[in-house]
Amino acid sequence: MRAAMGAAYARLLRLADSLQDPEKVARFQRLCGVQSSASPAEQTENQAAGDGPRHRGNRQHNGVLENGAARTAEEQRRLQPLRRNSLTGEEGQLFSIRRPLLYLLFSLGTELGNELFYISFFPFWIWNVDAHVGRRVVVVWVWVMYLGQCTKDLIRLPRPPSPPVLKLEVFYNSEYGMPSTHAMSGTAIPLSLLLLTWGRWQYPFFAGLLLAVVWCSLVCLSRVYMGMHSILDVVAGVLYAILILIVFHPALDIIDNFNLTYKYAPLIIISLHLALGIFSFTLDTWSTSRGDTAEILGSGAGIACGSHVSYMLGFLKEPSPDTLPFTIPPFTVTLLGKAMLRVFIGLVVLLLIRAVMKMITIPMACKVFGIPCDDIRKARQRMEVELPYRYLTYGTVGFAVMFFIPYLFTWIGLH
Repeated sequence: MRAAMGAAYARLLRLADSLQDPEKVARFQRLCGVQSSASPAEQTENQAAGDGPRHRGNRQHNGVLENGAARTAEEQRRLQPLRRNSLTGEEGQLFSIRRPLLYLLFSLGTELGNELFYISFFPFWIWNVDAHVGRRVVVVWVWVMYLGQCTKDLIRLPRPPSPPVLKLEVFYNSEYGMPSTHAMSGTAIPLSLLLLTWGRWQYPFFAGLLLAVVWCSLVCLSRVYMGMHSILDVVAGVLYAILILIVFHPALDIIDNFNLTYKYAPLIIISLHLALGIFSFTLDTWSTSRGDTAEILGSGAGIACGSHVSYMLGFLKEPSPDTLPFTIPPFTVTLLGKAMLRVFIGLVVLLLIRAVMKMITIPMACKVFGIPCDDIRKARQRMEVELPYRYLTYGTVGFAVMFFIPYLFTWIGLH
């Protein structure tokens, strides 16, 4: 029995090593038409220099390489510009795309795990579809992302090295790789939507399951395509998200009811999310995961507190059980027009709130803690600045999503 377990463990380790192989990522990129723009000699030099987020490979000036070789017009057209991380100053590699449709598809997939998607999708769902489901999905998203980011900093497994992998994006290159939080959110969000809407809304279960599988697959494949994760990172992210969903899904009704009805819920919510944010800042040296974690926790706290205030003031009214399940209404011009108008007005207000809060919180934190504010990028890497800036800014944004903007819609007749 012990020998069998030992053999199974050895096979599992060999499988993990195989899935972590960066050559598999590089082969997938080449299969999808991604090629390096560096010459063979420079690729050898890059390999000798080792992987570094600031190593740029072969640069170009007006279509001419530094070694003097000229590019053809077709190569120049396909060449992608350097990607730059505005927070760290890191710059990516030059690469050429042979299959532009795949590049666009996987760029869309990777955006499904970025801030622009979150700040658009969650408000759209809450304002136009079903706030009851939206609140619960946000709870799942907060815990999945928080646990994923903390696990990265505990395991500390690096991302695939470059070379042989081409880094098509560098924004998250300062973070560790295991597990992929893009894969976690790309698994948890569609699956939780499926679980929470099935039986509450009338639609074919197979259609919902197919959408969840396509969503998850697109996000996961995009992270390998972008060169940001190994296959092992992605697989671990999917399995980890499913495990978290299994644990939290049965408790979602209890959590949501507490957020809405308990008298001191806002105090407990703010304290808990702030404590979790402080803990995550002590796990490792600075990386973009620190700010992302504070941003996620702030958004979750703001949405929960906004839900509580809306409920206490009588703005949140749940339908009676005899009205369930809901039927999907016909897509009329009026319905689509109102939905688009709510999204447009709401997102404009959210972006204004975010910009104003950013202008206020960063200088305020620098002044309170005596941190020079002449270099915003360096100042934001300090815990004393980044934690209050992200937490307060996105907490206010989350609160506006659940309370201020729905009240605005009611006032102007768009509710």
